[in-house]
Amino acid sequence: MAFALGGGGARGALQVGALRALLEAGIHPDLLVGTSIGAVNAVFLAMHGFTPQALNDLRTAWFAAAKADLFPASTAWLTMRVFFNRLHARPYQRLRDFFISQGIAPDLRFADLPHFPVIVVSTDLNHHQPVYYGSDPQQFVLDGLLASTALPPWIHPIEADGRFLMDGGAVSNLPIEPAIAHGATEVIALGLSNPDEIDPNAYGFGPFWTKYLYAVEARQISLELQLTQTKGVPVHIVNLKTESSLPPWDFSKTQFLLDDGYRQMKRALESDKMTAASRKKGWLTSLKRLIPFWAK
Repeated sequence: MAFALGGGGARGALQVGALRALLEAGIHPDLLVGTSIGAVNAVFLAMHGFTPQALNDLRTAWFAAAKADLFPASTAWLTMRVFFNRLHARPYQRLRDFFISQGIAPDLRFADLPHFPVIVVSTDLNHHQPVYYGSDPQQFVLDGLLASTALPPWIHPIEADGRFLMDGGAVSNLPIEPAIAHGATEVIALGLSNPDEIDPNAYGFGPFWTKYLYAVEARQISLELQLTQTKGVPVHIVNLKTESSLPPWDFSKTQFLLDDGYRQMKRALESDKMTAASRKKGWLTSLKRLIPFWAK
């Protein structure tokens, strides 16, 4: 069983609550795959395990992230700096320091993670393809996380070994295909998209950019689900939504999201009407009510 954890910035706290509900239901991963904030959650579990204490520690880390002000809200100012090639290193350094403070030392390799294999998805803009950190166990975990979370305008893409690396959401924001490519025979995918928040009649750069990103992600997921059908791999998408629009840099609602992710996952499990024993063997029925529009 692979857990595929999607990107979504501050909404990633929803995944932490959902993971607690999965743990209580006796559903455990043997592979973790993450994009962007999902990669951060995945690496934490690979380091600390999938236990009540590990999830409590992950909650604590989320509150620490909320206090650290990792992503400044002044997106217009940051965008203008990028546009005029006046790069701003402070968010990158702040994020790097935060990861190190959480135990991800610069010399920590994927082979050193004690509990689960983990794949971290990034995007190589020079070669127009995904980059999977963790495929090589000698790669450094910190390098993978910084590449997977390098999201402009906050963090400039990272140049390394002829690659121009940025957030993995550009190629696979809900990393179903990467999970299958690394041997998953069943996938639980925790998405963080909320297409319902889009006002179809709204105009301007902000609404345009939001619609554009959701269109790209919807197409990604549609194609990745078609691949799962050809491979015969069961995939169960639970799209964890916020009740209202929440910018990816806004960590002020972390407590609510942690609790709400748990409630949403509990409802998903109850709607599936399976016993704990059958869940351990794999989800053999679909959560059609909870699969977003692009998977129907």
